[in-house]
Amino acid sequence: MLTNNLGYPRVGAHRELKKACEQYWAGRITRKQLFLVAKNLREQHWRLQQEAGIDLIPCNDFSFYDQVLDMSLLLGVIPARYTPVVTDVRDNAEIDLYFAMARGYQKDGLDITAMEMTKWFDTNYHYIVPEFTSNQEFKVFSTKIFNDVSAAAGFLGKVPKPVLLGPVSYLLLGKEKEPGFDRISLIKKLVPVYIEILNKLKDDYNIDWIQLDEPFLALDLTQDQRNAFVYAYQAIKDRCPHLKIMVATYFDALGDNTSLAVSLPVCALHIDLVRAPQQLDEILKAIPDKLSLSLGVVDGRNIWINNYQRSLSLIQNAREMLGEGRVFIAPSCSLLHSPFDLDMETALPEEIRSWMAFAKQKLHELRDLKAIAAGAIHLLEDNQQAIQSRKTSGLIHKSSVKARVQAIHQGDAQRKSPFPVRQELQLGLYKLPLFPTTTIGSFPQTDEIRQLRARQKKGEITQEQYDAAIQDATVEAIRWQEEIGLDVLVHGEFERNDMVEYFGEQLEGFLFTQYGWVQSYGSRCVKPPVIYGDVSRPRDMTVQWSSFARKQTKKLMKGMLTGPVTILQWSFVRDDQPRSVTTNQIALAIRDEVVALEKAGIRVIQIDEPAIREGLPLRKKDRPVYLDWAVKAFRISASGVKDETQIHTHMCYSVSTMSSSTSPPWMPTSSPSRPPARKWSCSKPSPDSNTPMRSALACMISIPRASLR
Repeated sequence: MLTNNLGYPRVGAHRELKKACEQYWAGRITRKQLFLVAKNLREQHWRLQQEAGIDLIPCNDFSFYDQVLDMSLLLGVIPARYTPVVTDVRDNAEIDLYFAMARGYQKDGLDITAMEMTKWFDTNYHYIVPEFTSNQEFKVFSTKIFNDVSAAAGFLGKVPKPVLLGPVSYLLLGKEKEPGFDRISLIKKLVPVYIEILNKLKDDYNIDWIQLDEPFLALDLTQDQRNAFVYAYQAIKDRCPHLKIMVATYFDALGDNTSLAVSLPVCALHIDLVRAPQQLDEILKAIPDKLSLSLGVVDGRNIWINNYQRSLSLIQNAREMLGEGRVFIAPSCSLLHSPFDLDMETALPEEIRSWMAFAKQKLHELRDLKAIAAGAIHLLEDNQQAIQSRKTSGLIHKSSVKARVQAIHQGDAQRKSPFPVRQELQLGLYKLPLFPTTTIGSFPQTDEIRQLRARQKKGEITQEQYDAAIQDATVEAIRWQEEIGLDVLVHGEFERNDMVEYFGEQLEGFLFTQYGWVQSYGSRCVKPPVIYGDVSRPRDMTVQWSSFARKQTKKLMKGMLTGPVTILQWSFVRDDQPRSVTTNQIALAIRDEVVALEKAGIRVIQIDEPAIREGLPLRKKDRPVYLDWAVKAFRISASGVKDETQIHTHMCYSVSTMSSSTSPPWMPTSSPSRPPARKWSCSKPSPDSNTPMRSALACMISIPRASLR
């Protein structure tokens, strides 16, 4: 069996690429220095994979900003507004055009907006959305892929496996920039350019295998989209007969696209058996004689060790049906979504650390699975000891938390009185105008605030000095809101480092890594909390600062909390129990904080859920179940208070007005990485009890759609 890696993280274990790109944008390093950092990172990652014994090592998975943007530049899909930039950089560098498309261009009197960015399926990564016109032309523009293949072959001493986004998924990830056509109709103009690229890779670099990522095969498809797959891959087969094509799918099961996927005239098909292990039996029944199967058994999106026994069962089923030579072992998807190296995490509790695996360790898991299949049983025994330790550990399992979740009943997700009753009561109590004004919550974390927090962590100032400075910033924010006449105030959240991390640091069942960075987009990296055990709230989390702020004004002061679904979505989550159970544990903890705020005199409490749409399953048929438990979790967190208390929510980036014919169906057009322009908006409550999320809202005008931060 061959071990097959789909892609590797690129920003570096110490975020070297992030730092180099930001220095280049600021003019502090040269292009040559930037490229040297990239060269060193690529070689480090190739070496790690070679040392781990990976048979099919990817190249062209490295990107300075985003792999979809790389594809747009390779195919010459450059929006017309960048024509002046193309002219400006023609004698300069392709990389400057590339960054202009990603970040915008302001130079020599030009002010050109960046391309749109949105979520990559249901991950926390963002990609740059291709823009298409009805007369769109395609041509080979960038040389990056050819340079990468040449460099990888020279470094590894063998031919690498180039990775490209497949033609159908590339079109479907984009957006029509004018009405009257469907971007999938461009497939016949696009495929000849793919063929040109593939033939050049074969003829000039003697490529054996090439990976074409087609994640849309795991989504709902129209008949035109299905036809595009058939046309594209038959044309590639006809014009590139000697190239071994592997089509990679991930993030969900093939489902009703199984027969389409296995019938494509390619040499291998990759499937995600972490998200959808149940699909293997159906695929094995349908697979033709000459098609090999890459089994995605190692989780590319989470940080827990692989259960070798479970993976080996899937591998053995495939080997019995296909024979050893037609089975590859792989991660479920690119390791882009995993942190780099667990070996750097020396501060983690050793017991918990033994249950974890980052990207480097996942390569070793592939090697171990191959070795165990060949007879190295001791590796299986060591792994099962760690798996059993996690199942029974007192660090994870808290009987009181489990009992409380099991005791949840329907009344826990309902306010005491219906909306009209609460509305009339609150109108009489608070005497707010017809359209009260407020802001979303957080104010900008200035350089001074960040430096203050850093100094406190280093011990350069005392906790008392830090608190005094945060109090001053809070009072200043309150006075500004009073001066401009807002009706319901916020305290600005200057004491908070992040809307999820702040709560994770105070909840039991969470831990934080030192170097567990993953790329969110471009140079932005995030370090998600790790939910390792049953979640509970040992003490008040926000009451102190909300109470302080309330005492500084005669106006209503909002308490500000992050909702349970957002905390779940923006963390590395347990894989040993359903996500709904973990969410309910968080919901109960937030519920306790809501009640504590009410007892402290806070009469308006906002529970933010910007990530509630991110959790939507990719398949429409699976969404009602998710929405049922996600909405219920929000209601559990919000329903412990008296009728007099107003509960607000904010769902920036969660409500989409786009149609599935123009944009990817799982995400809105804006993203938290680039907040949209400020707008006046009113989220008016509905008295209809059948719309549970809206029935919790108060009618308020919020200044921006996103946080002012």
